[in-house]
Amino acid sequence: MAVTIYTVAERAGVSISTVSLAINHPERVNEATRRRIVKVAGELGYRPSGGAADRARGSMGRIAVVAPFTSYPSYGLRLGGVLGAAAESGIDVIVHDLASAAASSSPLLDALPVRGSLDGIIIMGLPLSRGGIELLQAWGPPIVLVDTQEHEFSSVLLDDERGGYLVGRHLVDRGHTQIAFVHEAQRSFQYVSAGMLRLSGLKRALDEAGQLDGLMVVESPDGSVEAGRLAGGQATGVSAVFANHDQLAAGVLTGLRDRGLDVPRDVALVGFDDGPLAQGLELTTVRQPFNESGRVAAQLLISRIEKPGQSLQRVTLSPELVERRSTSPR
Repeated sequence: MAVTIYTVAERAGVSISTVSLAINHPERVNEATRRRIVKVAGELGYRPSGGAADRARGSMGRIAVVAPFTSYPSYGLRLGGVLGAAAESGIDVIVHDLASAAASSSPLLDALPVRGSLDGIIIMGLPLSRGGIELLQAWGPPIVLVDTQEHEFSSVLLDDERGGYLVGRHLVDRGHTQIAFVHEAQRSFQYVSAGMLRLSGLKRALDEAGQLDGLMVVESPDGSVEAGRLAGGQATGVSAVFANHDQLAAGVLTGLRDRGLDVPRDVALVGFDDGPLAQGLELTTVRQPFNESGRVAAQLLISRIEKPGQSLQRVTLSPELVERRSTSPR
């Protein structure tokens, strides 16, 4: 007998609407209840709305892409790569936006807001809980992760630690000894974020140069331009600022100018991403191959859909430092 939402609700001792919320809007269900529902659903092998393996209809059909799109515009650039690869294979793409993991005290996903007949899922920048991994495995469709990794799934990663190291070497080579790193305050440390890896790379470069004592870490409330502006006001006594991403760097630039400081004459500034914003601001930054990462993720997923027994793959892309006016020689 097929497992239904009614079965899960009865076994978990909750209403059908609560099960639906736990799957489609997990942030609206308290953590204990959500975990109980996820555990029961995983044990029963529940697959929402018929599940994702319904391929007998004669085509691959559709995939879902889940990411914090509104929190980080860069994920829209990754999505472009996914859409291009999917279009070549005649696959429909369904997009789901979730909140940034950095802004959540419970950042590990227990369930996804996806349902219907799906052939695969791409999850970008959102770490999974053990219960979430087990539920996805029981559900059935292949999964590809971008910007996070779990040994149960294929993944596409950027070498963020290397990116932070490149920035550190760049600033050290230009004579900077007092450097601030600006990033979003992370409410939970249940996972290793890209920002933590970038900071680790920066520290390695400064340590090699004997300048680790000159590092200042400034936390902003979020990744917005306004939060960056406030952080720019706090980064005092430094000759260079490295922001976790370009949007934050744009705010830091405004904050430095509010203090009457010139970039790069008084303070050098580096971002991370290299989207249109960095180009417009002439910002030195670390280039991420956004389109490529989305395209590779889609290709890995399509390959696993076509050949389910295929081995899992890990693809690590290399960052590139792009030097512009914001760190010109002092």
